[in-house]
Amino acid sequence: MRGLACVLMFQTHCYDAWLGGDARKSTLFMWSQLGGTLPAPLFLFLAGISFALVVDKLRQKNLSASQIARTTIRRGAEILALGLLFRGQEFALAWGWAPWTDLFRVDILNTIGVSMMLMGVFCWIVLSSARGSLAQGPRVRLVLGGSAVGVGLAISLLTPLVWTSWRPHWLTWPLESYIDGVHNLGQPQAWLFPIFPWTAFAFVGLAVGLFLASDWAKKNSATAVALGVLGGLLIYLAKWLDVRPGQLYAVYDFWHTSPDFFLIRVGLLLLILAAAYMWCRWGAGQWGFSPLIQMGQTSLLVYWVHIEFVYGKFSILPKRAQDIRTASLGLLAIFLSMLLLSVLRTRWKDRRV
Repeated sequence: MRGLACVLMFQTHCYDAWLGGDARKSTLFMWSQLGGTLPAPLFLFLAGISFALVVDKLRQKNLSASQIARTTIRRGAEILALGLLFRGQEFALAWGWAPWTDLFRVDILNTIGVSMMLMGVFCWIVLSSARGSLAQGPRVRLVLGGSAVGVGLAISLLTPLVWTSWRPHWLTWPLESYIDGVHNLGQPQAWLFPIFPWTAFAFVGLAVGLFLASDWAKKNSATAVALGVLGGLLIYLAKWLDVRPGQLYAVYDFWHTSPDFFLIRVGLLLLILAAAYMWCRWGAGQWGFSPLIQMGQTSLLVYWVHIEFVYGKFSILPKRAQDIRTASLGLLAIFLSMLLLSVLRTRWKDRRV
């Protein structure tokens, strides 16, 4: 799934950076940008699943709630530090024309790090509160998972308010930007990744990961089918809710803050998860080398590197000046070069081991 997220990210970034003129009004560009609504949820959702598996392993080692929290919060802080380092690198490479405010942009790495830290605090609270039989085995997974779903839904439901009437104006803009993505522009920006709504995807991933770690899920191949069916039902429910005549919010922005769009994307994530399971279990994932699986193993590296060759000073094509054919060839070049980089990184790591 990380490999798929990388490919979707490549096509969105390449077409957005390079297409110019009438090409930016084309159907291809429209669908490209629509596909671009999935990579960030995929990365956060998978971060939540990975987080859940780590927490489950640490809990089985009988570590205390505070020990689990320290381990996971520290890892989240490391990811956040990488995000800040990435922003510093981009600013240094663009020295002379990038505004200093770019150092404080809330990008996807920052949000993954903050999400992991928040999930660490969340797990500490829930595990510390569990007592007796509730703290044992499958019951604690159920409590953690159900609570994570509740937190995810709460973040989604609060997002329209946090972006409008409940904005934390009392914070300085670099801090407020982590809440609502305001940056220094006076209004929340849809191209940033604040806690509201993005962290909600990580909490949903946490719940799904805890379910996947359960004994039932491990023993039943129907797990993937069940998740896929649930995903389809969520999409149907969200569309049904969206056409209801009454609205909960004074300001309704479907594409950026709507809980209905959040549910649709969660449904799509579950469908993708089910399809990825079947692909790896019975499909082409069993045939041998898989570019998607390979790239997913080094997703952080290819994300880090490709940005500079698409949006940065070393862009392989002049920005906002290409037709669809030229931009597509550039996309192919980015994909193949990032795949090669991924393979080299994996082989170098295996050689060291």
